[in-house]
Amino acid sequence: MNVPKQITLRGPSAELVRRLRDAADLAGESMNSTILRLLEEAVGAEPRRLRLARYATWTEEEGVAFDASLRELRVADDPAWTS
Repeated sequence: MNVPKQITLRGPSAELVRRLRDAADLAGESMNSTILRLLEEAVGAEPRRLRLARYATWTEEEGVAFDASLRELRVADDPAWTS
């Protein structure tokens, strides 16, 4: 598949341009990077990467709670499983 190196967007409203510029400034990135990120998010261009990102963003407390939950599941209450 031949992927274009650039895409031209014609006729954005002044409001759209202002909002994109504000979003870029807020994120500390270029307008181009902001537009690409927003498009990827909108169409799900990288759904696996985005799904996996949530697992890498646990707080320390969430990790401790998760480990505690796993410990509860690892208890063998049938004597046949403990030998």
